[in-house]
Amino acid sequence: MKRKILFSLLAAEAAICLLLAVLNTSISNKFSSVMAFPFEQIGLMLRNLSLSGTAGNVAAIILYIIISLVPCAFLFVRKKHGLRLEDGLLALLSAGLFFVLYYMINPNPINSWFATATGISITKAILGGTAYSVICAYIILRVLRLFFSGSLEKLQKYMMVFLYLFGIAFVYLIFGTEFSKLLDSYATLQAGNTGNEHLLGTSYAFLVIQFIVDSLPYALDILVVFSGITLLHELTVDRYSTAAVESAERLSRLCGVVLTIMVLVTATFNILQTLFIKSLFIVDISVQIPLLSIAFVLVALLLSRFIAENKKLKDDNDSII
Repeated sequence: MKRKILFSLLAAEAAICLLLAVLNTSISNKFSSVMAFPFEQIGLMLRNLSLSGTAGNVAAIILYIIISLVPCAFLFVRKKHGLRLEDGLLALLSAGLFFVLYYMINPNPINSWFATATGISITKAILGGTAYSVICAYIILRVLRLFFSGSLEKLQKYMMVFLYLFGIAFVYLIFGTEFSKLLDSYATLQAGNTGNEHLLGTSYAFLVIQFIVDSLPYALDILVVFSGITLLHELTVDRYSTAAVESAERLSRLCGVVLTIMVLVTATFNILQTLFIKSLFIVDISVQIPLLSIAFVLVALLLSRFIAENKKLKDDNDSII
């Protein structure tokens, strides 16, 4: 996948995440949370179809069964190539979809669990998140098997795909998770300060800054992803070439800059909050450590340094020979 195509894909994902976050606040009866998508919408569609009449009810039941059995269809495809232990998660996912979609179609039991609409939204998010956790577990285990069984050339291709997935995940964390938190914080601040709306300007501004501070590590990670993709491309051409070493050095320097920025940004934001504390209606002074981002960048840093040192060792061996 070319860099331009990946950039376009990530931009489209960002736009979709922003749209879903806005829909979450504007039509909560049809879109309660990002994690519930698309299970909640499928359940609503099947419910409306079921209530349309006898024929519609039969069609809804058939569609409900077909959709729930989709992972099992992939299981039969995998059977032709030999089943592995992780393929059992596909059967588990099918069983889970029967459960998840049933409660998305019939939310009355959820209403009895929680008395508020917020509780219903949380439960739907938990149901959707459970399904996504099984999907992620299957993908990760499949990737691990490919990594352990593949040749060096295949490993480079798998690593490239892995970087694409990281890029997609980081975009979701920015425009899905963090942006949704920003909208929720806006709503909470406004609801808790009725009558003082004219005094909330500074607090609103700091909520935006908070969003930027929380999202910045993931944005920087995306830069590391693109630099890593360039390095893998050079390694595919010639892992001992000067271009590969230069790419590794650039990635190493970028990782150093990224780690430095991550350390300084939170401290700077906390200092700003302290300076403007009298004007703020909400304060969030904390020592946040973006462990996922730091771990990702450190791995990239170690990899880049290893590649550079490996090239030096080869040059030394060649000079001796």
